[in-house]
Amino acid sequence: MSARTTPISQPITIRRAVARDAKRLTRIVRGSSAYEGKYAGAVAGYRVGPDYLAAHRVFVAVGADEHGGRVLGFYSLVLAPPELDLLFVADDVQGRGIGRLLVAHMQSEARAAGVDRLRVVSHVSAEDFYHRVGAVRTGTVFANPPAVPWDRPEFEFRISSG
Repeated sequence: MSARTTPISQPITIRRAVARDAKRLTRIVRGSSAYEGKYAGAVAGYRVGPDYLAAHRVFVAVGADEHGGRVLGFYSLVLAPPELDLLFVADDVQGRGIGRLLVAHMQSEARAAGVDRLRVVSHVSAEDFYHRVGAVRTGTVFANPPAVPWDRPEFEFRISSG
């Protein structure tokens, strides 16, 4: 296995994001290689601020030991209407199961909140990931220039009751 696909060997903790995480989360979004080239404009000025963290259920995956408590990824769950708003994993730790852990945690949080279906508007490059973690393709969200000048796949997580 290459280093890129080796599972994380140290514990990962998922906790609620706090205001001091905002800059780290912004760096993960802006540094995402999925948003290079023609997609760069979508995240160039993007900011995950303390106000966003206070308004939404945002959770971070934090690595222990080998990553020194570093934030490795995060997601944002919006309940009304139910949607996975953001899900990012730092480029250098992708392919190690962190995204899958975050999705499982998100499903547990959604279930606890009484949500049975959850919408995801995905970036084109994440489509295979969402298929692998059990999301069902439901359609396409068409381009909305200048904010998002490309079509995006739409998915749904069906949240089991237990």
